[in-house]
Amino acid sequence: MRIVPYLYPTLAILLWAGNVVVSRLSAHMIGPQAITFYRLVLATSLMTLFVGLPAWRNRLAFRRQLAELAVLGFLAMCLFQSLSYLAAETTSATNMAVFTALVPLLTVLLSVPLLGDTPTTGLLGGGLLSLGGLIYLVSGGHPLILAHGGIHAGDLLMLIAALVYALYGVLLKRWRPKLPGWQSTYGQALCALAIMFPAFLATPPELRQLDARTLPLIAYAGGLASVLLPFFWIRGVEQLGPGRCAIFMNLLPVFTAAIAIVVLGEPVHQFHVIGGVIVLAGVACAQRFRQPLSRVSDLAAAQ
Repeated sequence: MRIVPYLYPTLAILLWAGNVVVSRLSAHMIGPQAITFYRLVLATSLMTLFVGLPAWRNRLAFRRQLAELAVLGFLAMCLFQSLSYLAAETTSATNMAVFTALVPLLTVLLSVPLLGDTPTTGLLGGGLLSLGGLIYLVSGGHPLILAHGGIHAGDLLMLIAALVYALYGVLLKRWRPKLPGWQSTYGQALCALAIMFPAFLATPPELRQLDARTLPLIAYAGGLASVLLPFFWIRGVEQLGPGRCAIFMNLLPVFTAAIAIVVLGEPVHQFHVIGGVIVLAGVACAQRFRQPLSRVSDLAAAQ
């Protein structure tokens, strides 16, 4: 029974890894805005079955927090997802997972100016370490190449996507919607669906057609990744707490690389392993070492 609580975040990250691979599979098959819209249609339809009635009864609370729900839904379910699908066209699944694993570190970083959190030694050291790992990763193990060729578009898009999701986490903590967890997710998804509709209509018809290739991808993204994954994650947070669950994000690149090798035939090179390990070490440092920088400065001055 002691193992069961740890299975929840593990299964959630495994489903997330599968969703990264689905993003790669969808590249050049269907437009980013179209698959984002379709997954929201499926996700909200499924959630309506068990959240719709309680949410309707709580509709007055929804109205009071509609603006916050719309912003949160736009960031996490529209912008982050669309950027991820777009990035999948020009970068590997492994790279996408490594950038996504940066979210906990970026969340701590954004919490300093937006929530007034105190910067820590782990944040400074871990941030620099992760930056070095990212440079090594995106340069293919040859950092000097970046000075001439620059960063690939897909990697840059995934970095922006990770920042967007980190901002979502910070605003979620700041606003703390006064709704039960599933109702909050449902409200965000409904707002995101409304926001994505014009973008869906603007997508060329050939990039929003449903066929035998895209339907399974939408089913995974809208069902497993949008409904079952949050269920496992919420259960994990209830059992273990948010801090301990955040550590499981470090498994995302590992699971993604393993699935990508089997499903996509993507090779995992030495620079993937070295760069990924350095990035994850930086994330771990930011979570582990929480001594305020101001205290370190005071100690140095005293000496």
